[in-house]
Amino acid sequence: MSWTKHGDGRSVAPGAIVKPGERLSWPSTIGFGAQHVVAMFGATFLVPIITGFPPSTTLLFSGVGTLLFLLITRNRVPSYLGSSFAFIAPVLAASNGDDFSTALFGIVVTGAALAIVGLVVNAVGTGWIHTLMPPVVMGAIVALIGFNLAQASWNNVINLDAGGSFMPGGKPADNESVLLACVTVLAIVVIASVFRGLIGRIAVLLGFVVGYLFAGALGILDFTAVKAADWIGFPEFTTPSVDWSVLPMFLPVVFVLVAENVGHVRSVAHLVEDDSLNEMTGKTLFADGAATVIAGLGGGSATTTYGENIGVMSATRVFSTAAYWVAGIIAILLAMSPKIGALLFTIPNGVIGGATLALYGIIGLIGVRMWIDDRVDFGLQRNLFPVAVALILAMGMGNDVLVFGDIKLGGIAIGTAAVLLLFHLMAGLEKVRGGEPEKVEQVSSS
Repeated sequence: MSWTKHGDGRSVAPGAIVKPGERLSWPSTIGFGAQHVVAMFGATFLVPIITGFPPSTTLLFSGVGTLLFLLITRNRVPSYLGSSFAFIAPVLAASNGDDFSTALFGIVVTGAALAIVGLVVNAVGTGWIHTLMPPVVMGAIVALIGFNLAQASWNNVINLDAGGSFMPGGKPADNESVLLACVTVLAIVVIASVFRGLIGRIAVLLGFVVGYLFAGALGILDFTAVKAADWIGFPEFTTPSVDWSVLPMFLPVVFVLVAENVGHVRSVAHLVEDDSLNEMTGKTLFADGAATVIAGLGGGSATTTYGENIGVMSATRVFSTAAYWVAGIIAILLAMSPKIGALLFTIPNGVIGGATLALYGIIGLIGVRMWIDDRVDFGLQRNLFPVAVALILAMGMGNDVLVFGDIKLGGIAIGTAAVLLLFHLMAGLEKVRGGEPEKVEQVSSS
């Protein structure tokens, strides 16, 4: 495991990049690794806070998963594996209060399924993925992940826990929590607008900090658990409980993870101008799946490749995998402090709700961007109707679950099934009919 020193090791020449197999001096590399930790931290710790998983455990397996990913991909694909937002809805639906062991089983099986997909891709290529999930379908699946979580975000904004009671005519709103959400959102958009570079790219994390400090000024933070926690210690580990009925809620997430990994490899290959990296797609899928399995076996959140870190690489022009080894090791070391995990659990729901209003919306819009980048024509009926039905199903169901005997289906599962089945049904029927694809007539909204 070695890297070639880039230039003089101190700086990146104008117009040049530090390639995955290169590195700067170790002090500089450690600095860039720390930047990647900062870039991933906001989203990575948010997922366990929302789902009730131990943040320190998630951070540990995030770091371990990143190092495993780098080993499997032979240091060719720079990536950090952070917590996956795609699992939030099924995890919330499968968990029973503080008991999330059943959800861990769903995470393990989903990770194993993704690893199997990686082996298939390594053997036969990605052509079948593009046939099964053309851009209109892939964009819809990613979009419905974010929009399905809208209800969960709003519940945090109004500080409604899972057992909250409903008032006639609506949900009870905690005005203090709503205020915290407003302050957090305002801080995020101001920071994103005013600052450039790394500061602008971590606007969500810094918005968290602003909202948290505002909560402290209001006197609503409770540090009792933080004071009692040790500075150094192992994270809390939990083993999965087998429950086959939850798998229909989890397995559709594989489609999202495939889309994220394929998109990540393509982006990195384009940025470093090395198309041969696309041949690593099978290995990245297998590596992400293996990391998710390991995380699930120990009580951590599922993992995925992080777009936030692509932003850091684009801004710094440093694509060295050495920086990601540093980031993974830093994450593991931070996970060895129970006090940090306890501190993260003091973040009020209003601050979390404010941040997720932006984050979940951004996830949804990533799917929309896929449509734009691939010039998806929604004038075609086979594109329009499947997406329309899938998005409304996902948004309308929110946290709700449909139960058919022992099988449980959430909004993401049903939305994914709808867009896949309806698209291929309509495309097949159009092929049987023959002629030009049917265009949608312009409909007035007035």
